[in-house]
Amino acid sequence: MTPSHPILIVGGGLVGASLAIALDTAGIPATLVEAAAPRLGDQPSYDERNLALARATVNGLKAIGVWDVAAARATPILHIHTSRAGDFGSVRMDAADEGVDALGWTLPARELGDALLRRLDRCRLLTRMAPARVEGIRAVDGGWAVTVAESGGASREVVTPLLVGADGTASGVRERLGIAAREHDYRQSLFVSTMMPERDPRGRAFERFTDHGPVAVLPLAERRVGVVLTVDSAEVDAVAAMDDAAFAAFAQERFGWRLGRLSRPGKRFPYAIRRVAADSVVANRAVLVGNAAQTIHPIGAQGFNLGLRDALTLAELVADTVDPGSEALLAEYARRRAPDRDGTMAMSHGLIRLACLEQPFLGPLRSLAMLALDRVPPLRHALGRRGMGFRANAPFAVREKTP
Repeated sequence: MTPSHPILIVGGGLVGASLAIALDTAGIPATLVEAAAPRLGDQPSYDERNLALARATVNGLKAIGVWDVAAARATPILHIHTSRAGDFGSVRMDAADEGVDALGWTLPARELGDALLRRLDRCRLLTRMAPARVEGIRAVDGGWAVTVAESGGASREVVTPLLVGADGTASGVRERLGIAAREHDYRQSLFVSTMMPERDPRGRAFERFTDHGPVAVLPLAERRVGVVLTVDSAEVDAVAAMDDAAFAAFAQERFGWRLGRLSRPGKRFPYAIRRVAADSVVANRAVLVGNAAQTIHPIGAQGFNLGLRDALTLAELVADTVDPGSEALLAEYARRRAPDRDGTMAMSHGLIRLACLEQPFLGPLRSLAMLALDRVPPLRHALGRRGMGFRANAPFAVREKTP
């Protein structure tokens, strides 16, 4: 197989599209297999969630030419307030204290998706197959032969030196490669909506832990906020059946009154929560990125931020080699991603187990930890840098000098 064969990316969601764009930016040919035909404003994989984009993530989106399109719909996060119902103390992070203009930005996933689609249209070295699906893969000398079925029932075989699975939590690529995954069902679902607060959030984001799970409130355009409510699986049907007034009262009771009365909820969308971690992110001439590699609890809104770092790290390594699927390159990819991947998964899982457990004896310990993080500047700044997405071994595109 010659190096002229393109890298094959399966999955055109947020991470797969970002990887395709990053490779094109670096002058590397690739083929992107997308399950749905591209449609601005109506792409199934770009849903109704409101994303909290870390500062490092926005740096990466700028580097691949996506942020210029997306920025107009983004809202800066200037302050983050974290607390726990029933405990004293809180952790406050402020952009001014960190010497930056914003800790991050919030953006509806659909708006980011549309920005990615517009940027994909400008790619020069990218081949897009959509709507299309993978019907089979087989090993060949130096890579994989992938059978792809396109619209109309026609199939063709695409040969690649590097197969990338970016096809989500239920990854078909991961299954076909024989990579096992460990799953944990949190027996919870998220309800995602927008609401109108009585007081302007002025760039403030809130994370509120409760016995029933976390609640996040994110600043959006036009003074609205994005509300993310965690509910037990047994409550999903009852919450879904609530009218606007009942849902607003439910959200108010869970979040509190820091923004005054919450009203005018938008459409509600439930998402079941589970943790899925692939036993390996690499195989012979194959790699998993984004949710195909790890799907984590959405606490802290780290899912896409982590997946983009996967994509940009892979693109950075591929740009410096003539053989993108070599064993040495994939070993280096796994080595670089391990601390970030393991640390982020452990953080999200640990926070849920510690911050949301209904055990009174933990209250004083949690309160003391929050007070320490809030009152000890080195600890707060370290937490702030991590919250902004800056990690060891981070791809060059996301780096930034901060205090």
